[in-house]
Amino acid sequence: MASSLLVPTLAQAVEHVLAAVEGDIVLGLPLGIGKPNPFVNLLYRRIKAMGGEANPRRLKIITALSLEKPEGKSELEQNFLAPLVERVFKDYPDLDYVKDLRAGVLPPHIEVSEFFFKTGDYLGNSRAQQAYIATNYTFVARDMGVLGVNVIAQAAAARDVGSELVLSLGSNPDVTFELAERQAAQGKLLLKVGVINRQMPFMPNHAVAPAGFFDVLVTDAEATHTLFAPPNNKVGTADYAIGLHAASLVADGGTLQIGIGALGDAIAQALIVRDSDNEGYRRIMATLCPDGPQGRELGGFDQGLYACSEMFVNGLLKLIEAGIVRREVFDDLALQNLVNEGRAPGLAVSTDTLAALMDAGRINSVLSAGDLAFLQRFGVLSGKVRLAQEGVLDVAGTRIANRLGDAAVRIALQEAGGLGTRLAGGVVLHGGFFLGPTDFYEHLRAMPPEALAKIDMTRIAFINQLQGQSRLKQAQRTQGRFINTTMMVTLLGAAVSDGLESGQVVSGVGGQYNFVAMAHALPDARSILMLRATYERKDGVRSTLVWNYAYETIPRHLRDVVITEYGVADLRAQPDGEVVKRLIAIADSRFQDDLVAQAKAAGKLDAGYEVPAQHRQNLPEVLRARLQPWSGSALLPDFPFGTDLTADELRIIGALRQMQHASQHPAELAAMLVKSLWTDREAPPAYLQRLGLDEATSLRKMLMRKLFAGNL
Repeated sequence: MASSLLVPTLAQAVEHVLAAVEGDIVLGLPLGIGKPNPFVNLLYRRIKAMGGEANPRRLKIITALSLEKPEGKSELEQNFLAPLVERVFKDYPDLDYVKDLRAGVLPPHIEVSEFFFKTGDYLGNSRAQQAYIATNYTFVARDMGVLGVNVIAQAAAARDVGSELVLSLGSNPDVTFELAERQAAQGKLLLKVGVINRQMPFMPNHAVAPAGFFDVLVTDAEATHTLFAPPNNKVGTADYAIGLHAASLVADGGTLQIGIGALGDAIAQALIVRDSDNEGYRRIMATLCPDGPQGRELGGFDQGLYACSEMFVNGLLKLIEAGIVRREVFDDLALQNLVNEGRAPGLAVSTDTLAALMDAGRINSVLSAGDLAFLQRFGVLSGKVRLAQEGVLDVAGTRIANRLGDAAVRIALQEAGGLGTRLAGGVVLHGGFFLGPTDFYEHLRAMPPEALAKIDMTRIAFINQLQGQSRLKQAQRTQGRFINTTMMVTLLGAAVSDGLESGQVVSGVGGQYNFVAMAHALPDARSILMLRATYERKDGVRSTLVWNYAYETIPRHLRDVVITEYGVADLRAQPDGEVVKRLIAIADSRFQDDLVAQAKAAGKLDAGYEVPAQHRQNLPEVLRARLQPWSGSALLPDFPFGTDLTADELRIIGALRQMQHASQHPAELAAMLVKSLWTDREAPPAYLQRLGLDEATSLRKMLMRKLFAGNL
């Protein structure tokens, strides 16, 4: 097998790529933290500098989720963020192409096409919107090939094992391996560049790269940098209500997918509360459900959950650490069926395990070399067993007939120490990429090998769909609960998750469609879409449940379960009129009458229909009162998994958010200003210095100083 070309510096790697690839470069990059930012920046600058030439080489970058350190929009926000960004993001290097694309100065001979935007980052950016690629995540490797990707560059984790360097694709084995296989099968050029980042957690299993996989391996220490680590968001009342409802739909022994952010954290914390303080969880749910919690999943987790999620987030890690995500699945259909049928209680190995595998036709009664390798890989037989001469097994010197169909032989094998004690090789989580706060990466880097081995970062083609190994996936993904967020839902059940009716792209479909479709394809799975019942605009509060909308991500015929903070709407198999009623029942009550009127006008509700009384109190203040006994407590803390922000920073953020909200509502801003001028409050000097308001001399800064003090 060919070995990788070791290149000691980033600059030499860039020159090698320019020399090895003739003509234009079409560069594929993984999404999120899998990008080797220092290498990409040098290559980008090198080709950008060619812009003055008569025929410059062209560069096209195809990727998704290009992450950038936060920058405040106002001077106050910028002053506040500067020390926070320096402390949390440290030496994380922003991508030059992101800066230029956002500033509108991307050179004409360079193009950037993304298939998933960081949410809302490119609204109104014509060049980014025009270059956006609408595709399901499962099609990305295929589409990169169609678009002529001839270089793929990836940040890689590394381990020194003796004299050899072993590589793992860490966060992102999601696209690179599949693209390499596709291009090789079609005889197309693909230069594979690996760039070692020693901060990348080394993930085992399918993330490990075969020896010599990369054509070029960059070992420059300058390529190691802090991983992008967004701090945990505060989990608000509405988020917790949604998370609590979602947690009540997750079946013990089932399969879980959740996403990032406050809603993902809310679900994870709700599941932890359900398991660790079941009585408290039941009390909360009794208060939260207007129709009562009947029919919900309220018990603890005796069997545990298995996670199958394209994104491995901090909430899932916390569920692993809490012992909730612990249901192991196995990369073998016969073995998985045996476990599902309860024929290996507690994953214990016995002579019955061998008999069951023979009954299933997975192994022969006379073991072959392949049978023995399979049994030892999964811990059914110990490493002491080997094939001796024909018809004989050797167990550390003890000779036993190779006739496992004979019960006496199986017992003799056990007595000689040839049987394992517990099934091995199980996985509790399959993920495609990860992203999380600073301590998330620290935990992965420090995790004991035996625990890390139960996490398998692998291909999106495996995670997001049933095609390929469909029988195995169906056996693993029992009682799947695939939980995703959406922006709006129409009263007929269509979901709007990634774009606006103008055609502007907010984010991207990613894997949402695939998970929804998979939930309908699996016999006992559910697709669950979550959204807050309202959102704010400059002209006031709007409902996220709407009669119709001129864009959809998930069509109405794939409607299933929708959750807002006001409850759960089970839409599967329901006629349109019932779907409308169930969605209005979880809408904010300020908008219910208008929604009813629109549905009646369209003939989808009877003229005499009225919203049931128990659903007429769907209001923020009512919800806050219901959850108030637990809000901020150990059960529902503001930051269930900690925060990178200090107590002082949280106070400052609270004041700045109130000021920002008021700035979009003139009447509220005027009242706030009058109140701030009337009172004689002053902010702590350190706060004022942090925001650049300590020496306010202009009228504007003096007013800002008073507003800030009044909102602390």
